[in-house]
Amino acid sequence: MSEVVTKATLAKETAGVLASLTTGQKNEALLVMADALQREATAIIAANAEDLERGRLGGTPEPLLDRLALSESRIDDIAEGLRQIAVLPDPIGDRLELLERPNGLTIEKIRVPLGVIGIIYEARPNVTVDAAGLCLKTGNAVVLRGGSSAISSNRKIVEILHDALAGTALPKNALQLIEDPDRSSVNEMLKLNGLLDVIIPRGGSSLIQNVVMNATVPVIETGAGICHTYLDSSALQEMAQAISLNAKAQRPSVCNSMETLLVHRDYAVSRLPALAEVFRSSNVELRGCPETLSLIPWAVPASPEDYATEYNDYILNIKIVGGLEEALQHIAEYGTKHSECIVTEDVEAAARFLQEVDAAAVYHNASTRFTDGFEFGFGAEIGISTQKLHARGPMGLPALTSTKYKIYGNGQIRG
Repeated sequence: MSEVVTKATLAKETAGVLASLTTGQKNEALLVMADALQREATAIIAANAEDLERGRLGGTPEPLLDRLALSESRIDDIAEGLRQIAVLPDPIGDRLELLERPNGLTIEKIRVPLGVIGIIYEARPNVTVDAAGLCLKTGNAVVLRGGSSAISSNRKIVEILHDALAGTALPKNALQLIEDPDRSSVNEMLKLNGLLDVIIPRGGSSLIQNVVMNATVPVIETGAGICHTYLDSSALQEMAQAISLNAKAQRPSVCNSMETLLVHRDYAVSRLPALAEVFRSSNVELRGCPETLSLIPWAVPASPEDYATEYNDYILNIKIVGGLEEALQHIAEYGTKHSECIVTEDVEAAARFLQEVDAAAVYHNASTRFTDGFEFGFGAEIGISTQKLHARGPMGLPALTSTKYKIYGNGQIRG
């Protein structure tokens, strides 16, 4: 039996125990896990150093190394994420509907766990903890398959969490890590119907598309983030500068960072050169359309392929447009339905943008960097869903549940 099947089976076997746990027992386990991570921070950082060294030797770009790196402060943040999950309301058992039928049947609709969730992700070891915490809080077992670039970090983290869970009511086998780095382990998970109830991919577009196109297990798609900010003609200069710079440079390696800045022609003529200098001082490489190049001679020409690229780096496309209509067309062609922003003082333009743009999150006068579970008040998230079925946008605890009908009778039969 393969590692994937063995560990998925172990996870599946914990379903009965997970279903019987109280909210208090689950919360206690999360707090114990958080304490263990901070207590063992030195060991985690040592394991993480192995991953970083392999990455540097392999030529991994600096932004991706940043996503991989762990420090005491980042481990503190990860542990705090578990504590925040512990204080969030437990959705399991929530009554969503109560129906009284004419024949005397009482029908109750409640939230229940999805079952066993498979998470396939790439370089960020914090996902290991976030995913474990969210799944376990909602009574789901979880099978994690992280990227090979973070294998030492993930292995040490799960080892520590297993040791912590051994002293709680929550079975440690509900948390499993696939350590086989070969891509075949991913492909095996995609076909594990009967053991996995759902798969959630987190990572770049190639990973997500492989999962979406090849899985027979149901998938919740977390999409790549080709996000745009549109500066309308009435945008306030100081606000436009602050939002644009934050959306691109505050943390370019994440999915809600901006990849293309769309600028109204009237705004561009008077204000784009100054904005470009702000980006240059932040070490952002600019790639522009011909009109942009006439205003910013040091920028690099942008190609259609650039507009369709999620850089996750200090690179930004700039395209000058004639107005809102052209901005909407560009977003419809190149956007990934993740996060889109308009900066404008025109209330009608803002209303039309928010209504017509097809994305999980649409912003008026605020950075796309806010598309995040913590920022939305959900606590840690399992990902940003860009699909429309089951869940959309930042997926907190309720997104990791399904429903069940409980029907109460006193002898009714159907005629």
